Amino acid sequence: MLHIRTPLILHPGLSTPDRRIWLKMENLQPSGSFKMRGMGRLCTYAAEQGMKSVVCPSGGNAGLAAAMAAISLGLEALIIVPVTTPEATRQRIARTGAQVRVHGQVWDESNQLALKLAEDPQTQYVPAFDHPLLWEGHSTMIDEILEDCPQVDTLITSVGGGGLLAGILTGLERHQRTDCRIIACETEGAASFAAAVAAGHPVKLSQIKTIASSLAASQVAAWPVEHIRRFPHDCVVLSDDAAINGVVRFAEDMRQLVEPACGVSLAVAYQHNPVIAEARDVVIVVCGGVSVSAQTVSNWQV
Repeated sequence: MLHIRTPLILHPGLSTPDRRIWLKMENLQPSGSFKMRGMGRLCTYAAEQGMKSVVCPSGGNAGLAAAMAAISLGLEALIIVPVTTPEATRQRIARTGAQVRVHGQVWDESNQLALKLAEDPQTQYVPAFDHPLLWEGHSTMIDEILEDCPQVDTLITSVGGGGLLAGILTGLERHQRTDCRIIACETEGAASFAAAVAAGHPVKLSQIKTIASSLAASQVAAWPVEHIRRFPHDCVVLSDDAAINGVVRFAEDMRQLVEPACGVSLAVAYQHNPVIAEARDVVIVVCGGVSVSAQTVSNWQV
């Protein structure tokens, strides 16, 4: 197991006598995000199958987690990033011992190269979000949440490509907790999951425009779109400003940094959004993210 068991803590400032707000601190994973769970599971599988290397197309969090997991298992790792990936993030990935290659203006172009390189039978393709083993890995956080807070009735999560959400649904189904309400959060410029739920199937957005770059999937995985129907659920789409406010307030409250992709989920609680009006025990997945700095958050506060 390459991930750690993260704490579930009560947010005293947001909780009331009638509603408890719990934080699942996935930002404390070794890679800085929940991605370590799924990437650890998929890279372990690759090692068990005798693979020699992994290739992962990623703009940041998935690539760092894949690199850390692969290197720890003795595998070579190639992380292909688009030109939009910040230099600081590239360097952070490279420090793990992985090779970083810049290719493409957008993630889709990085992905095409990764798929071509993964034709090598000794190389495992590691997608950012759309793979059952990733979901299986991510689902382990549900085991922990239900052990610590079995009475949870509402779970808030950010949705990018849908990998985290798929893991959450997988875990809840395994525990027969389809009664738990799911609040799926996105920013206005990247609401591909809300669009998919409305249409009944994945749809491709014509453009992505959001500060929450980790949510920038123009089309989500199909599986969570179908399976969320088994749960009471809401799709919440908030502004970039709301996501940033979630980041800033979390930094002030908890003295920890997360990306706007995480801030949008926190904003649901900070704004006292009506979707949690009837909830009693709410768990927010603090999914984390490494492409943020103290200077960035300070600038947002101005």
